[in-house]
Amino acid sequence: MLDMQLPWWEFVLRAAVVYLFLLVLVRLSGKRTIGQFTPFDLIVVVLLSESVSNALGGGDDSVIGGLISASTLIVLNLGLAWLTSRSKSAEQAVEGSAVLLGRDGKVFDTVLERERVSRDDFDEALREHDCTLQDMGRAFLETDGQISILKRRSQPAPNAS
Repeated sequence: MLDMQLPWWEFVLRAAVVYLFLLVLVRLSGKRTIGQFTPFDLIVVVLLSESVSNALGGGDDSVIGGLISASTLIVLNLGLAWLTSRSKSAEQAVEGSAVLLGRDGKVFDTVLERERVSRDDFDEALREHDCTLQDMGRAFLETDGQISILKRRSQPAPNAS
């Protein structure tokens, strides 16, 4: 149970490689994958964890090996959070930036397609923000996968003199 079959540093290396590989895959999969899980997305996450579990342990079933791998993943995650909070370029590389989905009542369908946002999801965001398409000033796909809607500024009524 406590006897490791691999050297400690191999657990660290394996965890780092798997972490970085999955980080790149998640980043490439797009913002909506992160923001709103469908049942299919949940299945992919569960299968991903199962598929990389052997890569993390390398055939070692020891408790200590698992703790080393888990600790490495936590430290890497904390390190990445620290780095992205202090470096705009690192934050941009890891998290991306908000994407304009529409402006002044016009929806950019090609951007919706590129970002894999369905029109139904967009319309739902309008409803959640109590906004009609005509009242929409700007709509953004945020880095966390949520859609933000900014209403148009109301124009002051002209003076009736």
